[in-house]
Amino acid sequence: MDTAYFRRCVNLHRSKVAVTALVWVLFSGHSLAQEYKYIRKHLERYDDKVIHYGFFFAAPVTRFSVRYSPAFVTARDSAYRIYSPNKASFRVGFVINTFLNDRFDLRLTPAVSLYSREVLYDYPGGTQRKEVRESTWLDFPLLLKYKSERRNNSRMYLLGGGSFAIETNVRRGDQGTSRLSTGTMDVAVEYGVGFEQFFEFFKFAPELRFSHGLVNLYRPGNNAASVGISKLTTHTVTLYLNFE
Repeated sequence: MDTAYFRRCVNLHRSKVAVTALVWVLFSGHSLAQEYKYIRKHLERYDDKVIHYGFFFAAPVTRFSVRYSPAFVTARDSAYRIYSPNKASFRVGFVINTFLNDRFDLRLTPAVSLYSREVLYDYPGGTQRKEVRESTWLDFPLLLKYKSERRNNSRMYLLGGGSFAIETNVRRGDQGTSRLSTGTMDVAVEYGVGFEQFFEFFKFAPELRFSHGLVNLYRPGNNAASVGISKLTTHTVTLYLNFE
């Protein structure tokens, strides 16, 4: 066989192998680049700042927890059932978040809440009485927040603490609501869970929080609305939309 012809065949084979190897490397690199695609980390130095401010809108669902008195059983013509249904309300406020360390923050979330709570009385014979308590409250929750490790632009958190609230005004309805007397100060235990998502210019955090009042808001009176009740405490579940 001609030596020159043999060399040309070998060189051609080497060229094909080299081209094939180059194409494989290029496609492999492109595939790896897609698999390990760079994700931009927004607000990368967010936790370097000690204090952050923000605001929130919230949708509470609230009710009274009713405890019966002995008169509920012994009183004549008394209701056979007294209860408070869940009622949707509205809340808006501010966020003041203080960085403590990589895992914990301290949060103050003062807010204005518009509530409409009801107490329903079911009487024998199918009659019903409704007491409505419409009011505006100033809430001052102080919460300790535990943060998970940040994954790219998101992280979870838990929080718990207490809240002090003051009623600022009362609007009473037409169906005998003036006969139900309740207190104007409350203290509650609060806890919840949330999810933080970092964007280019702000952080958005939906949050679900539970609140259980510790103060008995019931004020005794000599009227039909007071018969059968010994204690009223507040219970609220709230969805928060936080912007910081």
